[in-house]
Amino acid sequence: MSYLLPILRPASLAPTDAPALRGQSALRLVCMQELGRDGALTERAVDPMSDSIFLDPPAPIAGLSLTRPALMGIVNVTPDSFSDGGRFATQDRAVAHAQRLLAEGADILDIGGESTRPGAAEVAVEDEIARTAPVIAGLRAAGVTAAISIDTRKARVAEAALHAGADIVNDVSALTWDRDMARVVADAGVPICLMHAQGTPQTMQKDPKYKDVRFDVHDWLAAAMDRALAAGIDPARLILDPGIGFGKTVAHNLALLSHLALLHGLGCAILLGASRKRFIGVLGAAEQADARLPGSLAVALQGAAQGAQILRVHDVGETRQALALWRAMSEKTELGGT
Repeated sequence: MSYLLPILRPASLAPTDAPALRGQSALRLVCMQELGRDGALTERAVDPMSDSIFLDPPAPIAGLSLTRPALMGIVNVTPDSFSDGGRFATQDRAVAHAQRLLAEGADILDIGGESTRPGAAEVAVEDEIARTAPVIAGLRAAGVTAAISIDTRKARVAEAALHAGADIVNDVSALTWDRDMARVVADAGVPICLMHAQGTPQTMQKDPKYKDVRFDVHDWLAAAMDRALAAGIDPARLILDPGIGFGKTVAHNLALLSHLALLHGLGCAILLGASRKRFIGVLGAAEQADARLPGSLAVALQGAAQGAQILRVHDVGETRQALALWRAMSEKTELGGT
């Protein structure tokens, strides 16, 4: 089996006849590489017919066209999240933080009530609902119309969040933790993000291994898509996340980030959630999670350059500014124009 990797360039540097990657004006597809697990690599020109999956824009998600990277702001309503645990653990603080993220330019709010950092303990369903549903309801009561995602692997939590006004389910288990999650999502007709993880939060960083992480994650997500489709979930509502830091070493994370564009061949929107992750601290010599902004921005821009449609971040305003500059430099403009 071979895997297709689209080779991308900024529109400002690409040949004038190179097609846009999935409707993104900042990126052009200049050629295709066929990769094999045996190390084989061949390169060929783009074929508009056979490569159409790399050219057609994904369907809008919760009203967002995804022709440029959308920012998903993180709202952890938990006492123990790895980066900001406890800072926004009450409803009032969480709602205020979410509103700040919107003011900074967040397109989506991701509300979570259970930490999935390495070693984190499972939270009871009732407690997770009590943490998240009132925050979502409070945001809607305050007039917030932006898309809201519920970050959970539990069907009852997702159901309560959707009832409170959430639009998207972000399931880090990709429908494997709770057998009822697929039914809830299918019945509600909402988008769902399927994330790759090896193991559970308690076990995932205990010597993770892969034959080739690039292809193993690709194939695992393809199987997750099949599970979702079999449950009656609309393929246009699927989002895929390679699960940076979830059962991966630093080397695994880097391999996935450099080959993120492989996932475009599955035809779904791609979400990248790498903000403040431990590998950034390891490579950037930043032990404290809240000191990893520069590295997080570097990874976000790498994701944008690989065509990720959604970037899940803690630092919305800073990432928004970085993306604005990246787009200005990447999009096709008249040289020397005003």
